[in-house]
Amino acid sequence: MAARLLSYEVADLCIGKPPLTPLSISATVADAVAALRISEDSHVSVWSCDHHLSSVAQPKYGGGEECRCVGKVCMVDVICYLCNDENLLSPTLALESPVSVLLSKDSCRVRHVDPFSSLLEAIDLILQGAQNLVVPIKTNSRRKLQKSLIIPTSHNGREFCWLTQEDVIRFLLSSIGLFSPVPALSIAALDIINTEFLATRYHSTAASTIGAISCSLAKQTSVAVIDDDNGTLIGEISPFTLACCDETVAAAITTLSSGDLMAYIDCGGPPEEIVRVVKARLKEMNLEGMLEDFIISSNISSSSSSSSDEESLSPTTPLPRSGRYNRSSSYSARMVRRSEAIVCHPWSSLVAVMIQAIAHRVNYVWVIEEDCSLVGIVTFSNILGVFYEHLQSMDQGD
Repeated sequence: MAARLLSYEVADLCIGKPPLTPLSISATVADAVAALRISEDSHVSVWSCDHHLSSVAQPKYGGGEECRCVGKVCMVDVICYLCNDENLLSPTLALESPVSVLLSKDSCRVRHVDPFSSLLEAIDLILQGAQNLVVPIKTNSRRKLQKSLIIPTSHNGREFCWLTQEDVIRFLLSSIGLFSPVPALSIAALDIINTEFLATRYHSTAASTIGAISCSLAKQTSVAVIDDDNGTLIGEISPFTLACCDETVAAAITTLSSGDLMAYIDCGGPPEEIVRVVKARLKEMNLEGMLEDFIISSNISSSSSSSSDEESLSPTTPLPRSGRYNRSSSYSARMVRRSEAIVCHPWSSLVAVMIQAIAHRVNYVWVIEEDCSLVGIVTFSNILGVFYEHLQSMDQGD
């Protein structure tokens, strides 16, 4: 059984994975926003090719041979970019910047791999810092024919998917019995609780967390929101939640406290009074460009949430959440996240933590004591390190 597990290749984990939504390196930030709005994934892949994408909606591909995925972009990248001091005054102008301004300087986050690479090799790349493994996939001939009737085939007739840490964890969980007794051990016994984590105080300004949010996105973790007095965990500002919003959340981050930001991005939409606070503070700060975009987005969200009989909303009707929650049915495939933190305890078993994280579609779980004091965080990377050592011992044993 162990030998069978070691025989699995990257291609085996790609079965059923959808092809990537491509975006040209020559695109703008606005193009990235448009692509994210129609993508069923929270990220879009950015490609450097010797052919040209004429638009986001209708890409036209040439016969180039060399195509490389050079990075990935999500709405959190856009939001953090708009929160930069130089972009606050004119967010519309900032959206015209090349998408390359959003790309991480760490080129290892996205790695091309051969579909015949082993499971061990894939985990090793992830432990080295890769977040997404780009893998060429076979396209169903019927699907390819249907697609060719709309747009030419991408990347010189090839399509790609990518594997994430979550994909690998899910795969390992399906064979968890082979790793006994390790999965039953506590995370404390396995020494995988990371006590260095990102945090902010409840009443701290959300603007002061921009660096932490950006860092948490890079580390695929989150920013803990803790009580000002006793340091207990209250909630979190998660990139996974922010990625499900739209770019106007930058206005909320600029004007609100960390605690109010949690309420703003939480499932169900921001309270009306918080929306009014954001508008008022944008005006006080003379951020007219951001205020205009925020008002337009609020009006669009309000109109999109109207009933089927086109009943008009009264001025006192609470504004619904802006962004993807009110967008199209394409979002239904994703899980809407709340700002309530997913937690476990030091004595929680490894397998229990894995199941928690997968169930909530996050790459980490916060670790707390019984009094809710924050101990640390356990990440998929920490967990994969445990399995990697176990797989190596299996390989050497065989």
